[in-house]
Amino acid sequence: MLTPALATGLAPDDVRRLRATADFVREQETPVLLSRVLPGLDGPELRAVADRCRFAHAALLVFPADRPGLRAALAACGLPDDAGSRPSVVVRDRLAARHGLHTADLDVRILRPTVPGPGGERRAVEVFALAVPPGSELSALAAREREHDQEAHLAFDVDRPDPLVLRGLRATLVRHGAVADGGGYNPHEDGTVFYFATPAGTKTDYRRMELYASGDHRDLLAEHLTEGSRPENREDAPTDIHAGTGTRAAETLLRLLTGAWTTQALATCVELRLPEAMSPHEPLGARRLAREVGARPEPLGTLLRYLAMLGVVTEDEDGFRLTASGLLLREDTAGSMRPLALMYGGPFYRSFAHLAHAVRTGEPGFEHLYGENHFDHFAHDPELAATFDRSMAASARMFDPLPAHPVLTAAAAGPGPHTVVDVAGGTGELLGRVLAAHPSLRGILLERPHVVAAARQRLTAAGLGERCAYRAGDFADVPATGDVYLLSRVLHDWDDDRCREILRHLAGAMPPHADLLVVERLLPSDAAPSLATAWDLHMLCNTGGRERRADAYARLFEGAGLSLVGHSPLPLDAHVLHVRKR
Repeated sequence: MLTPALATGLAPDDVRRLRATADFVREQETPVLLSRVLPGLDGPELRAVADRCRFAHAALLVFPADRPGLRAALAACGLPDDAGSRPSVVVRDRLAARHGLHTADLDVRILRPTVPGPGGERRAVEVFALAVPPGSELSALAAREREHDQEAHLAFDVDRPDPLVLRGLRATLVRHGAVADGGGYNPHEDGTVFYFATPAGTKTDYRRMELYASGDHRDLLAEHLTEGSRPENREDAPTDIHAGTGTRAAETLLRLLTGAWTTQALATCVELRLPEAMSPHEPLGARRLAREVGARPEPLGTLLRYLAMLGVVTEDEDGFRLTASGLLLREDTAGSMRPLALMYGGPFYRSFAHLAHAVRTGEPGFEHLYGENHFDHFAHDPELAATFDRSMAASARMFDPLPAHPVLTAAAAGPGPHTVVDVAGGTGELLGRVLAAHPSLRGILLERPHVVAAARQRLTAAGLGERCAYRAGDFADVPATGDVYLLSRVLHDWDDDRCREILRHLAGAMPPHADLLVVERLLPSDAAPSLATAWDLHMLCNTGGRERRADAYARLFEGAGLSLVGHSPLPLDAHVLHVRKR
């Protein structure tokens, strides 16, 4: 017998599927499940894939009458609703395309109640929920979706994804009969999803599987989507493949045109210190939050609902809670992105109003607006300069793999103390990571005087101060005592002439045996989507600099008496370029 709450919240078939999915997730071992999903995957190849992937969740689509009923059903199935819900754009768009509906008519939510795996590991049941009240026009959609169950899938998280690993995994899945079946990039959680239709003969009831890779892998995703968009590969493709194209194009363009609203909503969120007033656990109403941050309840509610649509907060009948993305906007969170929100919603936002001037004349919009370049402007405003320096540290996750670079590991393992010189090293985020990873190395940080003071304070607090020296100065003051030199996110700020000047100073100071590691985003050699393309526009409008392809950097190095040895990828579409004296 179903309880009244269950009967109201979910149809009996949905309850049965929900319980079966939860039991399935609790029981599966990753290697065994992979061999069932992809018959023929065995031996060393199976072990290689299992070493890189772990079973993370199983997903299903259900149709509650309302949200409270869904929560009651989850609780009755032993599934905690401890993270709230957020919009599911990918499933919403797939349903709209399958049933010829507008996306505005489909409020698909996603919940991820956690369950333990057989070894106690943390897994989830991914629940997509589309509310279908009794008598709703969506009842026919719900009946057809229950019959075909096309959103049910198995998901595997990729461990330490990089482009080579992802390409290899995709190739293995395709070789064993999997077919590309859509995907997407979620900027709110910085993750990329690759969907596959499972091959004929699969030994599970699931017809789709997902690879989830943390980070932005849209270059590989573009290839995946192109392959999956071929009509012969799409089980759910409409008979007229152009049906609804105009409507979807208009909706896409409208979302792009309102991007400025998103920037200002996030900037306003941090300016009001909403994240500090909120909790990821206890929901608070708009009226209570308005008292906390000094705002009016109704306008604040409007802002909160927009932030919920962005995935920064989540809303239920008890109020609003912070999500993992929202936590990153708190000032006291490790890796806080609050400074970025203040910069992108402040001076850089205003300068982008002059992008047309920059395109017409080549003069940065920032200089046109403020009458000076942005480094000089920040030097006159210490508070703004400090915010900018903190914003640079907010993207420091790109540095995570860098301390393991062979140049640094070789320097740390060599005889005698070796010195790493971080040129224009900001507040010491990168140098601190290198010194923490390699206790035998010593450091020198070269920066402007006010930044040196902040770097000294930061590195001393991290217990690294005794192994680091500081030099206040410019590029002409690069010390000649280094074994490894770091130049991170500097060259993209300048035009080619200034870059060659900077590199000549470096080449003149570097001993013959020294190595130079340059961190920059590389423009793709084709039309693949890339963060570097976006930053190229940012550089044009704000600094007068530019992002470059690897061959363009090679020419700059050659002009300064240096040679590009090679380059390797870093997170957030960055690369580290290894350079030596010619």
